[in-house]
Amino acid sequence: MLIEDLIERLKERVPDFSGRVEGALNWAELKAQGRLPQTTPAANVISVGLQGGTPDAAAGLFRQAYDEVFGVILTFRNNDAVGRRAFERSEEIKRAVIEAVAGWSPKGVLGTFRLARGTLVAIDAGTLSFQIDFAIGDQLRIDPS
Repeated sequence: MLIEDLIERLKERVPDFSGRVEGALNWAELKAQGRLPQTTPAANVISVGLQGGTPDAAAGLFRQAYDEVFGVILTFRNNDAVGRRAFERSEEIKRAVIEAVAGWSPKGVLGTFRLARGTLVAIDAGTLSFQIDFAIGDQLRIDPS
């Protein structure tokens, strides 16, 4: 659910993508074929994992805060005039993604997304891939009995 929310948020808030925001399945298919998105800038939203905090006990419950982390993989190609322009504007587009997600609380979710990190994934053959990770907090509440 949160992946779909993130995809819609990026489609709405980052017009440079022109709707080119997909999920993990699309990314996996591209990678399996040794390809990258042909038209860029493009984004793929993936689940990166969970990161647990320190657990505590509260009135017979096991309680633990955790973060769910999502990555937004941005792809920029420098193979035509449009791609060249996006390549040159990659910093501006990265900033637009951060501003679209950081501080946002999706409907029905208690947490708020925050920037976790950003890292260069690859730069080769006129293509730049950059991943921005966002974390959103939640809490486990489990009755151990």
